[in-house]
Amino acid sequence: MPLSDDEQRILREIEHQLSADEKFASAVSSKGLYSHSAKRVWWSLLGMVVCLVGIVAALQIHYLVAFAAFIGMLVFALLIERQLRLIGRAGVQDLAQKIPRPRVNFPRD
Repeated sequence: MPLSDDEQRILREIEHQLSADEKFASAVSSKGLYSHSAKRVWWSLLGMVVCLVGIVAALQIHYLVAFAAFIGMLVFALLIERQLRLIGRAGVQDLAQKIPRPRVNFPRD
């Protein structure tokens, strides 16, 4: 069912107001949508590395302390998995395109 002229006018006004709001536009851009989840993934990766170092160090102290560090590492792994699911396949591809790739110069014969 097509929109009436009045509904189309209202829709155009809403679109114009939303496009004029820079804060909203940056929040719903592909970078804004995925940047929060990407930051949480990086912090969780850092947490996993810290927990891994903690496991190795805690094995010198007591195995229960090492087990607690392992549980912490497991929690960080679950956080990473959850954030990657939230990002989704399209978001991962979008983020991968924005990562700068090193240029490789192959020698010519």
